[in-house]
Amino acid sequence: MGHGHSHHDHDHIQGAGGDLPPALDLSVPESELSPEESSRRGFLRRTGLLGAGVAATVLATTEPAHAQAAAHGRGREEKGGFLWLAGDHHIHTQYSSDAQYRVVDQARHAHAYGLDWIVITDHGSATHAKIGVEKVNPDIVAAREQIEDLLIYQGLEWNIPAAEHATVFVHPGRNEVAVLKEFENAYDGSVKGAGDSTPANEALAIAGIKFLGEQVRRRRVEGALFLANHPARRGIDSPHEMRAWRDADPSVAIGMEGAPGHQAAGLPRASGGRARGYYDNNPSAASFPGYPLESYRTWGGFDWMTATVGGLWDSLLAEGRPWWISANSDSHVNYLDTSQRGPNSDFNLNGKYNDPVYGPVLTDAGDYWPGQYSRTHVGATSFGYRAVMDGLRAGRVWVDHGGLISGLDVRVRRAGDRRRDTGTPLGGVMRVRRGTSVEVVIDIDLATTPNWAQFVPRLARVDVIAGTVTGPVSDPDAFTAPNTRVVKSFEVSQNTGRVSFTHSFGSVSEPFYLRIRGTDGKRSAPGLMGAQVDPAGPALDVAGAADPWEDLWFYANPIWVLPS
Repeated sequence: MGHGHSHHDHDHIQGAGGDLPPALDLSVPESELSPEESSRRGFLRRTGLLGAGVAATVLATTEPAHAQAAAHGRGREEKGGFLWLAGDHHIHTQYSSDAQYRVVDQARHAHAYGLDWIVITDHGSATHAKIGVEKVNPDIVAAREQIEDLLIYQGLEWNIPAAEHATVFVHPGRNEVAVLKEFENAYDGSVKGAGDSTPANEALAIAGIKFLGEQVRRRRVEGALFLANHPARRGIDSPHEMRAWRDADPSVAIGMEGAPGHQAAGLPRASGGRARGYYDNNPSAASFPGYPLESYRTWGGFDWMTATVGGLWDSLLAEGRPWWISANSDSHVNYLDTSQRGPNSDFNLNGKYNDPVYGPVLTDAGDYWPGQYSRTHVGATSFGYRAVMDGLRAGRVWVDHGGLISGLDVRVRRAGDRRRDTGTPLGGVMRVRRGTSVEVVIDIDLATTPNWAQFVPRLARVDVIAGTVTGPVSDPDAFTAPNTRVVKSFEVSQNTGRVSFTHSFGSVSEPFYLRIRGTDGKRSAPGLMGAQVDPAGPALDVAGAADPWEDLWFYANPIWVLPS
């Protein structure tokens, strides 16, 4: 029996805000909280952990029976108590002025490359805001019906006022088009002429995020999410803006691309090639002046903000801010594809290009198909739109390039606890009594089948990175975490099966967080903060000489430990 995900399927599901305990629901005023709830909210606020990262971990997600049936239909298995669903939140179609594919082209390839969910994110623009949001929706609805076990969200790539781009998407429903159209027309930096880095434009960005949160609270849509795209590419996403976005509504603004798309751009080729992610810019007048020149390049394919141990991402985590990373394709025009834009197209008039036609092999294209190289894995409680959004909001996310590993489960536990699926998972907060011995247990399913470059990747090393939680910074433009470093590295000796590693933090007395990364070990270099902080981190990518398949990494989102 069919189980297509039409835009009417989930209208009956309660919004996330209605399921939150009162202490975590910021729409409930302090005056309406019980003393116990008020105390709990105060504790979470003092630690900087009040918001989406904590709230989503306590949500009990339900999905329609047909969505759960779809999960079984594709042979998805639970690992660590979650369904790990791979996806991509940054994909363009013929409704973007610089892309060419149909929605169904992107969806079929994503499905073939093993993805479970995708987001269609055509560029915000005057044309898109006027007609594109509405015109793409029937194509998305049709693709949902055609590929029943692929979750397809509608979103857009927001021109953030005063800053870079971001993915914005909403839960499917009767108002998905209306909310996105209202949002783009009122808050898009290109539509509103608000690209300059001014306080007024920064305030407009914050208002846009708050607008999305308000649509959820009003039950117009069941959820809305924001992730900053390629944040260091041009140096115009300042640290204080990132903090302000998250604080505007933590249930909406949840993170950033840890690794950008356009990963094929760095391949050596006759034309000379570009940089991975098209990260080949230099500072401009609009750039944040504090960023080093190295921030305008990728490191092992990852954005400088994520790749630098003790850098900007760690600065946010050390404050206790839930801020998650993702990886995706940013697919516009794909390497070695054989198509071109449909002839006689008039994008400005029609808001789209005509359907693509057969053409010469695209040897200079810089993108891969969704799922072909980059994947964002979300720990969901079931197969469904809301479950994926809840998993993203909770930070139960790890990302990889090139199929480096096939599975990951990270848990923080009291020392010696070996019960199955116990402990605090990715994105979570473990509260323990001061003096409790704590350890992290890392279970990794190694790659067993060839990736799309036709080889089986081999994991060489796993790093544990940890830092103290120091609370909110006095300078909102801070972008270093001096107490964060690689605390343990594990060499991987076997090639198949599952490997497990345990690192003990001993008796804990101060709050800290940890995160995990891994590599194939083919390219490493001391980190920007020095070898004593990161002795063998990702190396700076060289434009025109960066084969992405020869430099594979995975990164996982953090876990906090709060003794009291």
